[in-house]
Amino acid sequence: MLYAIVATDVANSLEKRLAARPDHLARLVALKDQGRMVLAGPNPAIDSNDPGAAGFTGSLIVAEFDSLAAAQTWADADPYMAAGVYANVTIKPFKQVLP
Repeated sequence: MLYAIVATDVANSLEKRLAARPDHLARLVALKDQGRMVLAGPNPAIDSNDPGAAGFTGSLIVAEFDSLAAAQTWADADPYMAAGVYANVTIKPFKQVLP
């Protein structure tokens, strides 16, 4: 089943994000390579694809997991969690209708 992983950053997370980004992206690429990734990306803090120093306010990942517990375990192990980037993470089942 698909799950939406919605994360909210702590204030001023950009430096922490940049430091943990290579490890975070490696996990996302692994999901993609396994054919489990639907989409993933950050939420810019301003109305721009490149927010620069304004940074980001969170992230959204939609991917396939065997269960809600498996999605939670995966999210808990995210390098952004260990680095203190995320203030909180919400995981919900997701039903893709389009495309």
